[in-house]
Parts: sequence; structure tokens; C-alpha cells
Amino acid sequence: MKLLRLSILSTLIFTLFISTVQALQNDNLQQSVDLVKANNKFITLLGTQVYVGEKAPNFKVVNDSFAPITLQEFSGKNILISVVPSLDTGVCSLQTKRFNDEVANLSNDTIMLTISNDLPFAQKRFCKTEKIDKIKILSDAVWRDFGNKYGLLIKDMGLLTRAIFIIDSQGKIAYKELVANISQHPNYDIALSTLKALSPVEIILEKNESKSKLNKEKLDTVELTK
Repeated sequence: MKLLRLSILSTLIFTLFISTVQALQNDNLQQSVDLVKANNKFITLLGTQVYVGEKAPNFKVVNDSFAPITLQEFSGKNILISVVPSLDTGVCSLQTKRFNDEVANLSNDTIMLTISNDLPFAQKRFCKTEKIDKIKILSDAVWRDFGNKYGLLIKDMGLLTRAIFIIDSQGKIAYKELVANISQHPNYDIALSTLKALSPVEIILEKNESKSKLNKEKLDTVELTK
């Protein structure tokens, strides 16, 4: 019991410290005021907006052991980043479970990440309870580096807005969805279709199909000249 109390106290102190540092940093960030709504009112997003076709900014987050994880570690992969305000809410939970289930339908060259500002302790507990074991769950709570570089930090809330990003194997942003209202689901079908279209497996199949068609045409030509 004593150890549990010390753990809770340490978490509270850490959270207070991080919040104080981040509040000072937020004053210097760019603001976007008309992109996303909460309760039918526009919210202010902090950080730099990124766009399709641009080079995806590298960022640093942490895993459930507070070990730093960067975007560069997934270089050469097609990456889907599912961004949620908090895993402990209904839509965020369903969004994370949906993408966790979809991993089985993707090729090995594809990585799926979920990023939120939940503390790693909470993320680890959520994954254990909900059996999330295919998608990587990462926290932006320590440095807010991801939220700042992708323009996702909700002012005065300390949460990330709901969004989907797809980064191709060349490191460019191939897809972006800022969900218009943070209480709504993203468009899963379009995001997944875009991700699968980037897979080299489909490109190989297309080449094989073209090759088979070419061979058939050659055989038909031989038959006609006999």
C-alpha cells in the first residue's frame, strides 16, 4: 500500500512538472483556430500544420517504459498514425481497437502507431485490459514533440486532437485527416484503402498480371502464325 501511494504521488508530481513546462512552451507555438470543433465550437490547435506531399517531420515520443521512440526508427516502412485525445474515452477506445484488428490484413512493410497524451502507465493498463497487442501505443505526454510538429495540441486542454496520418516508405505524408469534430470517428475505409494502396505487394501483383497478359498475347501470336 505504501509503495502504491508513493507511485501515485510520483505520477502526480511528474504530471504537474510536465504541465508547467509545457504551458510555458505553448506560448510560442503557431495557432490554428478554424479546423476542428468540440461541442460545435471551434477549438484552437497549437503547433505547425503539415500537409500531404510534404516530408513528414521526425518526432520523439515514449513507449510504456518511457523509452524514447522516433519516427526515424520506422524508416522505409509505410506508417499509419492514429491520433486520439485519450484512450479512456469511448470513440478513442474503439478507434484503437479497430486499427489493432486491421493489422492482420496488412503486409509486413506496414506499421501502425497510436499516439495520445495519456501517460504511459495509463496506456499500458489500457492495452492489457483491451488486449491491444498488434498496434504500437506511444505517448506524447513527455515532450509534446509530436503534437507541436504536426499541429495537433489542443490549447488549454493538453490533449491531441483526433487525426489520421499515413506516411509512405519515402518519408512523405500520403494522407491526412483532421477529424472535423473530436467526438466523431475518422474515416477508416479511406485511410485503410490509402494505406493498402501503398503496399509493394499490390504493385508486384500488378506486374505479374501484366506479365501474364503479355505472355498470353505472345502465345496467341504464335498460334496465328502456325
